Amino acid sequence: MLQSMTGYGRGEASGSDVTVVVELRSVNNRFRDLQLRCPREYMALEPRINRLLKGPFNRGRIDAYVRRKVASGSSRVVADVNLATEYTRVINEVAEKNVVGFVQRDVPATFILSQPGVLSVVEVEVDVMSEWDIVETALQSAIEDLLGMRRSEGEALRSDLAHQLSELRTTLGEVEAVAVGINERLRARLESRVRRMLGDRLDPYRVAQEAAILADKADVTEEITRLRSHCDQFEKALGGDEPVGRRLDFLLQEMNREVNTIGSKATEHPISQRVVDMKSVLERMREQSANVQ
Repeated sequence: MLQSMTGYGRGEASGSDVTVVVELRSVNNRFRDLQLRCPREYMALEPRINRLLKGPFNRGRIDAYVRRKVASGSSRVVADVNLATEYTRVINEVAEKNVVGFVQRDVPATFILSQPGVLSVVEVEVDVMSEWDIVETALQSAIEDLLGMRRSEGEALRSDLAHQLSELRTTLGEVEAVAVGINERLRARLESRVRRMLGDRLDPYRVAQEAAILADKADVTEEITRLRSHCDQFEKALGGDEPVGRRLDFLLQEMNREVNTIGSKATEHPISQRVVDMKSVLERMREQSANVQ
């Protein structure tokens, strides 16, 4: 099924006291461009996350946001018991000798605890590998959510491109129809112009030669055949399951080349007018195919 390159996906998973939320946003890009933003604790998991994201996405810019929420605090208070004991010992020793004249023995614990280094706040070390299953579950859920939106958008793109392709084929059929008899019309116009200039000195053999040269230059049979073939390949690509964005881009370039050649060979207004119509259709198809993975 055709996929668009634009969409949004969200996934969430929890375990023990950790909740992981993953949000994915994708937009158009000719190539695959992954931009990952993770908590500092998950830096070691980034290669794994990138590998998971590369699997289902071939084109487009993917912005991935991973958030980690912990039910309990990630910090804890640590007491340096030895240092507190040393503070107490020294204060009591000073009090006994009455060195300063006002120090009391048995200083309150709050005073000891307020001294530098006795209490400190440390970050709890995170075992990220133990949380990988939670991260993977949230990530897979977000990926499926995003793929679902991209498939939905892709189906709308497929329908629109198929409609534009049908319009292009119809106009191409009109070009083929109005091109019928162009050799005879070219010969008649050439003979009329030459007769006006030369009168009775007209050489029918020379006129036939010139008319044949003009007809060869104006013949668009090969271009019509190739353009039809490209249309068939484009239709087949629309119905495939593989990523076809780059193939559609290539086919549209080839189709545009054939239409330009038909336009350069056109000697009659009905053909030139339809060439303009086909270019307009191809431009709309090019804009839409730029959204296809």
